Amino acid sequence: MGEKEKSLANPPLQGKKMAYHKVGTDQRAQYLESDDLQATSLELEWDMEKELEEPGFDHFQLDGTVHQQVGITQNTDLGLEPIQPSASPKGRFQRLQEDPDYVSHYTRPPPKSNRYSFCWIFKLFCTALSLFILGVLIGYYGHVRCPPSPPPPPKPSDPHLSQEILKEIQAKDVAQIYRDLIQLHGKEDRDIAMKLLAQWTSYGLEDVQLVNYSVLLDLPGASPNTVTLNSTGECFYPNGQLCSKETKKLHSQDLLYSYAAYSAKGTLTAEVFDVQYGTAEDLLRIQNTANVSRKIALLKLGHLPLLYKLSLLEEAGFGGALLYVDPCDLPKTQNLSEKAFMVSLNGGGDPSTPGYPSIAERRTVTLEVQTQPTYKTMSNVVAYLKGATIPDRYVIVGSHHSTLGAYSRQQWAHGTAVMTAFIQVLMRKVKKGWRPDRTIIFCSWGETVFGKIGSYEWAEDLKEVLQRNAVAYVSLHDPVRGKAVLHTIASPSLQQLATEVRKRHNFTCLGQDKCAESNVSSVQMQGDSDYFINHLGVPALQFSYQDSTALETASFLSEALFPLHSTISNELVSSFSLHESIAKLTGEVILQIANNPVLPFNALDIALEVQKSFRDEHLNLDRLLTMANALRESAQLFQSDEMRPANDPKERAPTRVRMLNDVLQSLERNFLVPQVPPGFYRNILYRLDERTHQFSVLLEAVEHCKLHQSNETLQAALSKVLSSLNSAQVSFKAGLNVFEAALLGSK
Repeated sequence: MGEKEKSLANPPLQGKKMAYHKVGTDQRAQYLESDDLQATSLELEWDMEKELEEPGFDHFQLDGTVHQQVGITQNTDLGLEPIQPSASPKGRFQRLQEDPDYVSHYTRPPPKSNRYSFCWIFKLFCTALSLFILGVLIGYYGHVRCPPSPPPPPKPSDPHLSQEILKEIQAKDVAQIYRDLIQLHGKEDRDIAMKLLAQWTSYGLEDVQLVNYSVLLDLPGASPNTVTLNSTGECFYPNGQLCSKETKKLHSQDLLYSYAAYSAKGTLTAEVFDVQYGTAEDLLRIQNTANVSRKIALLKLGHLPLLYKLSLLEEAGFGGALLYVDPCDLPKTQNLSEKAFMVSLNGGGDPSTPGYPSIAERRTVTLEVQTQPTYKTMSNVVAYLKGATIPDRYVIVGSHHSTLGAYSRQQWAHGTAVMTAFIQVLMRKVKKGWRPDRTIIFCSWGETVFGKIGSYEWAEDLKEVLQRNAVAYVSLHDPVRGKAVLHTIASPSLQQLATEVRKRHNFTCLGQDKCAESNVSSVQMQGDSDYFINHLGVPALQFSYQDSTALETASFLSEALFPLHSTISNELVSSFSLHESIAKLTGEVILQIANNPVLPFNALDIALEVQKSFRDEHLNLDRLLTMANALRESAQLFQSDEMRPANDPKERAPTRVRMLNDVLQSLERNFLVPQVPPGFYRNILYRLDERTHQFSVLLEAVEHCKLHQSNETLQAALSKVLSSLNSAQVSFKAGLNVFEAALLGSK
């Protein structure tokens, strides 16, 4: 990947040890700072001194306590009689006076003469009056200059505090931030990053960094890509218009940026074969009728990841591909059928190129691809809000600010404005003394459109630290894409939290009384959550508004990036009520994960998601179903024996909570499998789309069997899934054993 140029040192992420003191008292444990320990010791000494003066001290006893003053030599053989403390209810001194054998050796002197001179009395009066006036002045000015001490800040986990923070998020504030951001249109990536750094710093964030990397970007060449019909000699640009100087001048930006980044360069002349969506059935149909070696495939986007389909075409022998979007697959609210688009093939996949979709019969064409690989400095903006009690656990919040020609006008600013508005209201509470329990890291990623480069570089740079400390990733990638449906994607362990948060907020959609229903699902999502899900196994969540028809169309159409001015309606930009809803929904999730003593993850939902993924009548999954049932039983036991008492403040023990959170934090890592097909998630808990319910690796293996008439790939996929289930089962049982041993040791 890219070479990191400069990274400011950050204490939490540079291996700085963040420890807390454990103080054992009987079977309890408390996390105390060193000052608290000293204060506690002083309070205990003070209570002992008071106890010495209180009645009934003859029954007080210090077991195993040794008290010795430094520098004083004690002689234990002084021949003194032991002094028995008094048990009189009136105190030791009064009891001695009431004792009949008590003789006082103190003699009161006789009173002096009562005759005082008038001068002496006057001096005494003046002195007393002066002292009185001086005391009044000191008291008055001391009261004015010394304001009363402020009340202690509320606890981070206080639900009322979270609601106070969320109530301060207003649509007008998000709108102002958004309008300020879009003024940066046309600026370089670093200029936008510097603007965000200055803005976040002005809100009070103390640790805001600009993290730079030198990366290889595949930028457009000097001229647009072209497709030429050999039979007529006609030349076409990617948007379907004839090649001409006038067209090139009018649409220069759109034409230049309608290309496949990281595609192979050069010229290819060959016949074109329509392969539809490029599925196994489509390829079998073509291969049975023609030789496709070094031919050009006419390929529709959608239904499967583009990188996966390109890998199948390459395996079949194709030399290139023309990409297009079927107008029937597009949402009815968007008129993009005649628009060219961009795709990025970065991320370890094969390259491709866009093309013109109007070829209706087999023809020979010349495909010319021109791009310019260039090393360029890109910037991430990363800000840390350090946690008060558990600073070594991170809740990561991410948006992006990457720009690219005609694709940079507005879309990136939606998520960044929402995140910035949340930072603004959060820092108001921080200035009053409040802090979250866990550290919150706010990230604005650079160069997302080229293949999520910014997030990959940063996470790879800090992989070991993030594997230990990252708790969750909350995505704000393009959260306003429509106005009719609130679409929620969450990993299985966060589905319950997402559902509960949605029920508490009366969100609305533009032009409707109620938004269309959309269940919380675990499917592959857009944006920079990719690395955190597939390489770190971190639970992730994303809220976004979409059009009602968007969920009904073919999946993976979002891989095509159209010019933004044609997809963002004025209605969405003029009304920021949707942005306010996203900010409040996302904000509550962030605060709950950052502040709840027990991470709000549901282990049982993971087991239930696994069971649902084995609903396939065409595969013999008896062994996997048996393992899935056993996993569910372990998850239920874990949920009842560990989660329930840990969530009860009366039964909660800090050491037990820490161990429980460590188990919850690492559960989804068990479902990371190696060597998945291009474009597929390594985390098998995420399905391809809303229409599929099986593990994606099993679906792909079945497709692969159709092409090669072999079940070798299927057996390998089944083995990977079985290994994941075994690993998760071991994690549950190990967690239960640790807690059982801890409880037995405390008795």
